[in-house]
Formats: sequence, C-alpha cells, structure tokens
Amino acid sequence: VQLQASGGGLVQAGDSLRLSCAASGRTFSNYHMAWFRQAPGQERGFVAAISRSLASTYYADSVKGRFTISRDNAKNTVNLQMNSLKLEDTAVYYCAADNSPYFQPRDASNYDYWGRGTLVTVSS
Repeated sequence: VQLQASGGGLVQAGDSLRLSCAASGRTFSNYHMAWFRQAPGQERGFVAAISRSLASTYYADSVKGRFTISRDNAKNTVNLQMNSLKLEDTAVYYCAADNSPYFQPRDASNYDYWGRGTLVTVSS
C-alpha cells in the first residue's frame, strides 16, 4: 500500500491542525493505521493508532486529550486532528500501515508501509 501524508505546516502554539494520509494500492480496510513523529535529533516515536476494525484507538500520553485519530475506510484515509498544539509537537509526522493479525500499535517495527512524512512546525 502506498501512503501519502499531507496537511503539515507552520502554526502557533495553541492552534489546531489536521493531518491526512491517503492510501492506495491495496485494501485499506485490511490495515491498522498509525501516526508516528520524529523531531530533530530524536528517534521516531508513536503518536496515535487506530485498528482496522475501528474498534480501538491508541494514543501516546503526550498527545492524549489533544489529538484524535480517525479513519474513513470508504475514502481510504486516516486523519489526525491536532488541537492545542505545543512547541514540543514540532516534528515530521509519518503515517504507517500494518496488516499483522496481532496489532501492537506502539511498536514502529511492526508497520509494513510508511508515508514520506509531513512537517509540522509549532512556533511560540
């Protein structure tokens, strides 16, 4: 599956931003989806994930209550609504797809496909 993330940009602290990831090539509904991010000088880290059944969502503690992940299987998209953005949310955001039977949402090594990333910059 090919993934294309979009929606990044420059915003001020406290603002909102919505990222989207469009999938193509395979049956999107077969994949668990997630967002990871990588800040300069840091390792890529888990942000949020949603199961292929839409039954479960998962969030990093740092974004819980501020970010919301959602997916539209009819449109082959997964979205990340980011509210109350903070300076520390500045990073390149990547969407990822996993079709394994045992979903481990926070483990980046489990994801089979990655998008190219979209840059989110939060300024003061």
